Amino acid sequence: MAEITYREALAQALREEMTRDERVYLIGEDIGAYGGSYAVTKGFLQDFGPKRVIDAPIAEMGIVGEAIGSSMYGLKPVAELMTINFAILALDQIVNHAAKLHYMFGGQMNCPMVIRTVAGWGQLAATHSQSFESWFAHIPGLQVVTPATPSDAKGMLKTAIRGQNPVIFIEHSLLYGIKGEVPEGDHLLPLSGAQVLRQGSDITIISYSRMAIMALRAAGKLAEMGIEAEVIDLRALRPLDMSSAVQSVTRTHHALVVEEDWRTCGMGGEIASQLYEQAFDYLDAPIGRVAAVEVPMPYSKALEHLVVPDENRVISAARTVLNLK
Repeated sequence: MAEITYREALAQALREEMTRDERVYLIGEDIGAYGGSYAVTKGFLQDFGPKRVIDAPIAEMGIVGEAIGSSMYGLKPVAELMTINFAILALDQIVNHAAKLHYMFGGQMNCPMVIRTVAGWGQLAATHSQSFESWFAHIPGLQVVTPATPSDAKGMLKTAIRGQNPVIFIEHSLLYGIKGEVPEGDHLLPLSGAQVLRQGSDITIISYSRMAIMALRAAGKLAEMGIEAEVIDLRALRPLDMSSAVQSVTRTHHALVVEEDWRTCGMGGEIASQLYEQAFDYLDAPIGRVAAVEVPMPYSKALEHLVVPDENRVISAARTVLNLK
């Protein structure tokens, strides 16, 4: 298997699916001329032409609305929103149309579309550094995917494009440069099902997206302290598969949930609640939670790092759950 970046894995998935199925097309801001904000579609306009790589105006509601309409007529749009923050402008289209068309038409119509969007931060300030994955995971009718590795990014994006449902495909701005082994060719992965990134016996750390990678690094440092942490990457938030996390907690008897969004009404609350419902009798301590500090994201780089969870906060929280000083 070749070792490629997260960005290259996404580009491979898009290129392979556009070549395989002429119904697949891309639409978004600057995706043709510049390859998008993170250069995932660089060169696609030259290879596939302006009818299949559409540079849209700065109008997120229009981008998503056009994708919904074309999907109803048999096309397979992949709409790119520069950042999940801009998805706010298209919430009505996503929540009241894409998510509900199949239901409202009694199953006679589908909305097979993918919305690729980016969460994350990096001196992007308060209105461009938010994590809204729990908003979309709250909505029946949507599938919400948060791949953490290049292999998952490629395999899950290909599956999302081939599906018949609207998929919110959330990439993280600080993952595009990471490398990993990715199978070549028709690499397909389901849009549900957690993955054990590291086995351990003392505590289970559950996360997703970039925080899964952060948790993995923290687990390595915990191992140096004699603490063996099992790391679970949820990979998808709707449907939310808790089976691996529950099975792990029945062995470790301790759990820590790590997320990059705000703690109040964040994904961590749902994850912890399901663990309590399904594995309460196996827990030897309250479930720990690590999340972003509940303030708008500062622009200052130094302050930014105080807001977002890091390895030290994960390690400290794990030791607290285990009642270690």
